[in-house]
Amino acid sequence: MPGTVIVGGQWGDEAKGKISSYLAVRDEPAVAVRAGLGPGAGHTVVHAGRTMKLRQLPSAVICPATRLLLGAGVLIRPDVLLREIEEFSARSRVGVDFRATVIDPEHVTAEAADAVLSERVRSTGSGHGPALAARAMRSARRAEDIPELAPYLTDTVREANDAVDAGDRVHVEGTNGFGLSVLYGTYPYTVGKDSTASTAAADAGLGPTAIDEVVLVFRAYPTRVGAGPFPTEMTEEEAERLGIVEYGTVTGRRRRAGTFDLDQARAAVRVNRPTRIALTFLDHVDASCRAVRTGALPEAAAAFVARIEDGLGLPVDLIGTGAGTADVVDRWNDRPAGAAGNMAIGSGGER
Repeated sequence: MPGTVIVGGQWGDEAKGKISSYLAVRDEPAVAVRAGLGPGAGHTVVHAGRTMKLRQLPSAVICPATRLLLGAGVLIRPDVLLREIEEFSARSRVGVDFRATVIDPEHVTAEAADAVLSERVRSTGSGHGPALAARAMRSARRAEDIPELAPYLTDTVREANDAVDAGDRVHVEGTNGFGLSVLYGTYPYTVGKDSTASTAAADAGLGPTAIDEVVLVFRAYPTRVGAGPFPTEMTEEEAERLGIVEYGTVTGRRRRAGTFDLDQARAAVRVNRPTRIALTFLDHVDASCRAVRTGALPEAAAAFVARIEDGLGLPVDLIGTGAGTADVVDRWNDRPAGAAGNMAIGSGGER
């Protein structure tokens, strides 16, 4: 039973929440771990007629038998987390690593007062940067210091590794995207930590050999919230013509949109070494494929997927065709697991 990491390959908003929720419904993992940054990264899940905006809980919240964990590497804002636990009736299933760093009100205030973060980088204002800085200086509070979190405290390292050792499925859900990694992204216009598959696994306390699958999620027309380079950015008018008018889950700011950037995608593939590629929002390329789940894709959509596969040198195994969890063309079983490991990663034919 595989340990699976799901991460984004662009600037966030790749529909990681959708792909994570689809895989959760399909695979019914025993454990799902939220990794990545913190409550400034929102995931949207549309399932059974309900739209869920998740800032702390894993997208597998829709699977009633799945244990929901927040890893030691995740920043916790107690009020946001406790509100989500109640909203999604998840009290009996949630575990918070006792080592996780807490975002205190002064961290949010400090971020708002920092001109570089608030004006130049245009961060989400969630307090991530100052909380990470406090952790680096060993002055931050941890989840174990918050009485309200006491009922949920656990050792996620033990739980996640016990599940792996027992042969149970474990999903690790990353946040943000490769282009926002503080190490490999468009620094300084990034988030405050790395957002690659390796770091997501470490956030959950899982070593590399515990991970069998890495799913790297791209969207057909990438988007970006906040400042920073965006080489393929289109005008707002062109985005509106294509029906790409979206707003950040947390900030409410309009997302900038652009065309697919193969050079940027190859860089994401090179560092993340995915075994599986997911491509979402294909219905923005060809509306006639909206909500398609089986069968052949329409010609324009199929040609777009083929261009991405040729450009990355990897097959696309999951194709998102709509907002709903089930709106996915699943080619996962069309090839053996790990086949990507035998390919020249990120060395596709198109240049």
